[in-house]
Amino acid sequence: MYYGLDIGGTKIELAAFNEKLEKLYSERVATPKTDYDEWLDTIVELVKRADARFGERGSVGMGVPGFVNQQTGLAEITNIRVADNKPILRDLSERLGCEVRAENDANCFALSEAWDEENQQYPSVLGLILGTGFGGGFVINGKVHSGQVGMAGELGHLQLNYHALKLLGWDKAPIYPCGCGNTACLDTYLSGRGFEMLYRDLKGEALSAREIIDAFYRGKESALDFVTLFVELAAISIGNIITAFDPHMIVLGGGLSNFDYLYEALPKALPPHLMRTARVPPIKKAKHGDSGGVRGAAALFLGK
Repeated sequence: MYYGLDIGGTKIELAAFNEKLEKLYSERVATPKTDYDEWLDTIVELVKRADARFGERGSVGMGVPGFVNQQTGLAEITNIRVADNKPILRDLSERLGCEVRAENDANCFALSEAWDEENQQYPSVLGLILGTGFGGGFVINGKVHSGQVGMAGELGHLQLNYHALKLLGWDKAPIYPCGCGNTACLDTYLSGRGFEMLYRDLKGEALSAREIIDAFYRGKESALDFVTLFVELAAISIGNIITAFDPHMIVLGGGLSNFDYLYEALPKALPPHLMRTARVPPIKKAKHGDSGGVRGAAALFLGK
């Protein structure tokens, strides 16, 4: 049995999967916010209840909104302060008497999609989340590429380049601060909120992403112009990521991934931003939705 835990700021979900990553059971509880031991005990109790239900001990993988530093063993998950800067894997492993693994939640999303039966044909998969923020994960032969300390995939903190700033206009480009402390990070441009902020600042009208997309499909000129610019901005930025990773397939998740026009427009916009011999990989919409986090966490114990 494979258990995946999605550790969020407001809830913790455990889901149990078989070897085909078919979900058999899930349970959600509120995330303890003030006491670290209570936070650990909550996870332990979820695992023990699942063990009792299935009459066996399952493997335990976790997706977290941050990462566990592989050199120090300390969690870097600033929006879950009760567990931030704590040795969560050591402490949970001691309490459960088994190995516990953890990865960034965007990496778990990418891993879940890479293990989809249809996508297992691709040796490498780049997952990109265009949601509240912009981030991603890179999977090679069914395993997450975590990097030296565990922060690989923090693509939202790459910054706008020369071509992106030129596209937005040198003298009028909105320059947004990022929560990481830097400015002009992709997180504040290619995310759903970035989509809305750019439209507001470039077109002078505050609309939700849904309203902008609806206006695009109705043929509103300002929305048509903006989406054309946004696709080009995304192509410039994602083109850089493709050049770095050369993935066999890209999968998109998050709210903006439901904007179906992107799957038509991005493959056409990418080639000018790639090297001459590069190939635009297939770009697909995520299939597993809200289950991607727990499913990918469970897949941390799978191997090809």
